[in-house]
Amino acid sequence: MEYPDTFKTIAFESEEVLLKEKGSKFFGYAFPIENEDAVKPIIEDLKKQHPHAVHFCYAYQIGTAPKIAYRTNDDGEPSNTAGAPIYGQIQSFGLTNVLVVVVRIFGGVKLGVGGLIAAYKTTAQMTLDICEITEKTIDVHFLVSFDYKNMNKVMRVIKEKKLEIISQEMEIDEDSGMPIGKIVTKTRKKNAEMVFDIFDLMFEIDVKII
Repeated sequence: MEYPDTFKTIAFESEEVLLKEKGSKFFGYAFPIENEDAVKPIIEDLKKQHPHAVHFCYAYQIGTAPKIAYRTNDDGEPSNTAGAPIYGQIQSFGLTNVLVVVVRIFGGVKLGVGGLIAAYKTTAQMTLDICEITEKTIDVHFLVSFDYKNMNKVMRVIKEKKLEIISQEMEIDEDSGMPIGKIVTKTRKKNAEMVFDIFDLMFEIDVKII
């Protein structure tokens, strides 16, 4: 099965949005994230901003098919009334690498299951509506190693195939005492096999996917 090599995410952290429902306040936020470790510090920061809030409900998705990670959190609300409707909006917008948090300050009136689902869904939708959505490529990274004398050959391929250089360094080989070049470069997924084969067939050039 062929998977796409692009994905949609949000370009920047969103502005705060506010939904008021029967005295309760629902504050919505969206954040671009690259990994699950980013979630906890964001929630902790929001707790400092809203010391009187009771519920910090959220959902996130990271990665692209076939490797997708996601989580929903109701944070004390009835099961599936908060995290799931938030995640439903992430899916509806077709986004990944995104965290959406809805902070609720209770207003004294219970909303019921249907009311909660509607409030969290609407707040998440309002939040994502104001986000700038961007499309990014899924990239494959290569480590290309070569004798210094072959640097021009490597750079020619990088230039011709419009590869992005992530890092480059020179080091001295312990055995030969000769300088060895190492370049980390990347290309979008659909071109990865072609680029790998070009480097792999070159004499005295070593390439591996990292």
